[in-house]
Amino acid sequence: MKIVSLPNFISKLKNLTTLLLSGYSKLRDLPCLLILQESKKLDLSGTKIKEVPEGMDMLIKLRYLDIQVFTLIEIPAGLLPKLVHLQHLSVSGNNEKTSLKAEEIEPLKKLECLTGHFKDISEFNKFISSMQKSKKNLIKYSLQVGLAIFPHRRDKRVTIGGVQNWEGELIMHPIEIQELNIVKCDYLTNLVDDNSSFKNATNLRIYDCKGIECVVSLSSFASSSAHPFQRLEMLDLLHLPKLSALIMNDAGIGLAITSTLALSTTFSHLMKIFARRCSSMKTLLPHWLLPNLQNLDEISVDHCDELVEILGAETSEVEEKGSDALIKFHIPKLRELSFWELPNLKSICSKSRVMVCDSLEFIDVYKCDKMKRIPPFVPLVGNGQPFAYAPPSLTIFSCTEWWESLEWDDHPNFKNVLRFNPLGV
Repeated sequence: MKIVSLPNFISKLKNLTTLLLSGYSKLRDLPCLLILQESKKLDLSGTKIKEVPEGMDMLIKLRYLDIQVFTLIEIPAGLLPKLVHLQHLSVSGNNEKTSLKAEEIEPLKKLECLTGHFKDISEFNKFISSMQKSKKNLIKYSLQVGLAIFPHRRDKRVTIGGVQNWEGELIMHPIEIQELNIVKCDYLTNLVDDNSSFKNATNLRIYDCKGIECVVSLSSFASSSAHPFQRLEMLDLLHLPKLSALIMNDAGIGLAITSTLALSTTFSHLMKIFARRCSSMKTLLPHWLLPNLQNLDEISVDHCDELVEILGAETSEVEEKGSDALIKFHIPKLRELSFWELPNLKSICSKSRVMVCDSLEFIDVYKCDKMKRIPPFVPLVGNGQPFAYAPPSLTIFSCTEWWESLEWDDHPNFKNVLRFNPLGV
């Protein structure tokens, strides 16, 4: 039944404690709620109301309020500070007309769960600063600056969308970020400096940021003992035309810093990397980062036109013709590699390297015509020899033409060790 308005008798139920109207998408009118002063839970999300109901400022016993309503014109000034017992407050994250103000939220000392939109970074930082002063942490939150839509995946997330003239300054302590989404912030060049609080994110998405050149620069390690992104589990990069590296070696940063990074915990929890339409990147992962990637499960890359290699080689690696010296590198949990439409991709790793990843199940290749070799594998334990062993569950998916064009480094029997499945079969 499509309910457009509630009957007036609702306003006489003085002992009503819960009113749930979520999902009544045609509901436009509500009677005065003044008499419902025993109410502790009110959910109006997904309705079509344009104004908050009359008398809502008197519902001072409310513990739970959900007004995620895109049609709502405003939240009257002074309303929220009166609801001092609120523990859960949800306001639309994509309705600029109902943007939250720090001074309106600060009096809500019992607040534990918050969803809402802030009009700009300054107002957002004011809110976080007020939390610092009160020494209070939120248990669950979804906070947004600007406009962007992302599905919820974590309990603690921040989304920053379409904010111009923003160069990355963001106060987040004592907030613990689990999920950070950044989209269409063109002035951003990288995410980490000494004062950045991005470093504790577990999920990071960066989409459509025209100016970003790297995720983290090595200079941040030179000037700080912090290890950015030591908790990061998922990194998703999309349409970043100037991105040239995940970690950029700034001018003047020497090998000592890269060695320190290799021993640090940066990216040590990383499980998944997605890179799509990053047209300036030539190498996905530098060689000195590989020891940190012991939890890496999936690498997926597509439409990165300049990408040449996935796992970078050391400059000291001399690939002498006929040399039998192979350097092992371990990515013990790696399960899936996916490479689509990478016209300049030549290799997964250098010819002098051999992969140790018994867990590998899929290598998916499509339109990577310059990629002419599959790296050799050796088992984690035992005496398996390079070019005579493949991970037991590994299947390679691609077109037959590409498979037949591969070069086998004078080890033609390696082809028989590998399991191939033509795409579409």
